[in-house]
Amino acid sequence: MREVFFDTPQGRLSALRNHGHGRPVLALHGWLDNAASFLPMAEYLQGLDLVALDLPGHGHSLHLPVGGDYNFNTAMMVVLDVADALGWQQFDLLGHSMGAGIASLLAAACPERIRRLAVIEMLGALSEAPQHTAKRMREALAAQRQRQSRGLRVFRDIDTAVQARLHASRVPGSGLDAALLRLLVERGVRAVDGGYVWSSDSRLTQPSLTRMTCEQVDDVLDAITCPTLAIFATPAQPYLPDAERQRRVQRLAQGQLLLLPGGHHLHMQQPAHIAGAVHAFLQG
Repeated sequence: MREVFFDTPQGRLSALRNHGHGRPVLALHGWLDNAASFLPMAEYLQGLDLVALDLPGHGHSLHLPVGGDYNFNTAMMVVLDVADALGWQQFDLLGHSMGAGIASLLAAACPERIRRLAVIEMLGALSEAPQHTAKRMREALAAQRQRQSRGLRVFRDIDTAVQARLHASRVPGSGLDAALLRLLVERGVRAVDGGYVWSSDSRLTQPSLTRMTCEQVDDVLDAITCPTLAIFATPAQPYLPDAERQRRVQRLAQGQLLLLPGGHHLHMQQPAHIAGAVHAFLQG
């Protein structure tokens, strides 16, 4: 895959694109990952025009300006801006984790533009009971106000950064080994004097001010009318128990559920298997 750039109203965004022929597919990665998340799958997705985007604040894409908010609203607008830049009036969405959440919301909000939706390890968005709203806002604002500018940790080489990511356990149960993590790390650092630092925006680690209620998530799911393939790893992650993900898929108008052994990044662990299922679904 080759590096491509898009100049959008938000600023310059980066992506990885394959040969550029076939059914248009926009791929959206997970939180603190980047477009390299889809590199293991790419070779098995021939016949698709695959564009794997670095979402704002990730990979080689822009950081939002001071006061900018990394939320789903911003992300959805960015995805539409990139699709417009590509000249894609209609396209398919492939998303992992946070990217799957963004893709789910966009499929509900713009049904006229999304042909098919394939999501991995998320469907809809994380939800929270309404009585927790004020508590979340207080904690999030306090964390943001207390945030102090600290120097970025400098890693002497890529291997050291890989080991740091390996031990960070940002997503418990991801199951990624050093070789797979290296794909994400190489695209997730930038060179400085003395070595490398993370290129992702540190504001991405701040807690969100609000989350959707379960009822709001259900309304989103009910509004997704396109054929949808939801792929989840077993065992289920704590944030989305098996009963809940089963329930969410059942609300879809045209939903399919595929459960496979693996971790949160199973699309990197089992790229041929996952890509085969996604390819067959998108070409269906």
